Amino acid sequence: MKKLGHLLTLLLLAVLGLAACDANAGGADRDGSPAAGGTLRVAFWDDAQRCADPNQVYWIETRSVNRQVADSLTDQDPATGAIVPWLATDWTVSGDAREYTFNLRGGVTFSDGAPLDAAAVKTALDATVALGAKSVLGLTYLAGYASATVVDPDTVTVRFNQPNAAFLQATSTTTLAILSPATYRETPERRCAGRIAGSGPFVMDEFTAGTRVHLTRRKDYAWPSSLVRNRGAAHLDAITFSYIKEDSVRVGSLTSGAIDVAWPREPISEPDQKLIRATGGRVESRPLPGVSYQLVPNVTDGRPLADRRVRQALQKLIDRRTYADTIYWPGYPVVAGVFDSTTPYFAPQAPALAHDPDGAGRLLDEAGWRREPDGYRYRDGRRLSLVDPVTAALPGDQLLQDQLRQAGIDLQLRVVTAAQRVDMFAAGDFDLALAFLTRADPSVLGSALDQAVSRQGTARYSQDAGTGERISALFAQGLRAIDPAQRGRAYADLQRYVVEQAVSFPICERVQAVGLSRRVQGFAFTSESFLRANDVWLSGADG
Repeated sequence: MKKLGHLLTLLLLAVLGLAACDANAGGADRDGSPAAGGTLRVAFWDDAQRCADPNQVYWIETRSVNRQVADSLTDQDPATGAIVPWLATDWTVSGDAREYTFNLRGGVTFSDGAPLDAAAVKTALDATVALGAKSVLGLTYLAGYASATVVDPDTVTVRFNQPNAAFLQATSTTTLAILSPATYRETPERRCAGRIAGSGPFVMDEFTAGTRVHLTRRKDYAWPSSLVRNRGAAHLDAITFSYIKEDSVRVGSLTSGAIDVAWPREPISEPDQKLIRATGGRVESRPLPGVSYQLVPNVTDGRPLADRRVRQALQKLIDRRTYADTIYWPGYPVVAGVFDSTTPYFAPQAPALAHDPDGAGRLLDEAGWRREPDGYRYRDGRRLSLVDPVTAALPGDQLLQDQLRQAGIDLQLRVVTAAQRVDMFAAGDFDLALAFLTRADPSVLGSALDQAVSRQGTARYSQDAGTGERISALFAQGLRAIDPAQRGRAYADLQRYVVEQAVSFPICERVQAVGLSRRVQGFAFTSESFLRANDVWLSGADG
């Protein structure tokens, strides 16, 4: 058994300190210490999933809400990737990454008064596994789960049928947050509707899906993770979350003082950033860890991307620097791999992703795709066309379409409904499929690409048999290795191989940008780039 209380000290981007807002707060103490009181008003883009249960939710905005209500066994340092104590004070992991034993913190209670103990942890894990497909993320995080055993009231052992070295990081996520045993006696539907009780610093007392969420400070909270400065109850009295789909309206609400935090789905535009700063606010950002915004090919026999030369040409034709500067703003981070840069074990592949239209042209010529007078490439009378199903033809899609057109490739943006796109991906009726997912662990890519575990179309159709076996073997190495160096080597090899084989086409880094008024102090991101409100307080500064 090996102690892993401070495992995974990895080099990542430092967390940016943020300052923000509230119109309802009192002023700061004379010595500059945090002031108590006030309601933080946050506006998100949307609530597409319409579910409050952290064990079921994959929607990142709701996971920010969940983080205020529900605690986890461990926490993850955003600056280093290290896993640190939270509800568990320490833990041991077997050498084969199949058995984890957690010693629990004493004195912790859920908002319904029930105590945290080993039985509560077992109930939570068993219930999350029982959700099956209703917990899209939980299926991956608990892959191979065999059982949880109550050793004594303060000790629980979790066993897996197969190595799962990513489980320790999974225990830091909202997906595996521990809820009160009474919560799991509710149906999954009622839990989605807000019938949940966690041990977090706030209590969810209102959940109106897609409209409003209201949280109230828990006065007796006293067990934050070691990453939190405030060791007691939250400074804020409450937090309200609302949803404003139109970016300009959301930013206008921020600059007018109607809200305190503007939290968009896409990064705030450069003009809106200038407007926020001109009115005394701030914009802070951090890349979302996990799978970068990317397209995955369909390599089925008979399709253009079955030829590796065509895939490699496509890799060279994407001008990622221009994409970042045009779709976002000059200086926006350029994607450098299949992971965003805040992901532990991120290994940049920038040289392999360099824009090289001449090299791409030579590869396409070798593959027999020749330019015709209309500017497009043909082989045996067939135009080189690629189908990308989209729910809307966004500016980024259109820019990529133009970049490929210049090289003679006809990228067809087929606009369909979300349900139709899911069906097309499942049936293999596509050439390029969008993929991205948020998690601060590289194993997350397995959900999209590992044919040994994933049934997603992005995994089933993106690799021939030999390539698929190699990719699955590298994922398996990563899940067997509890030593950080060994994990790092496996995932570095995986990232390099995926890019070289053009199994993935990274398009852009996914950045979480947040607009903040001048009133909020102590704002911080979690390792997943979600809100952590323990240290937030409202200065009461006026205008």
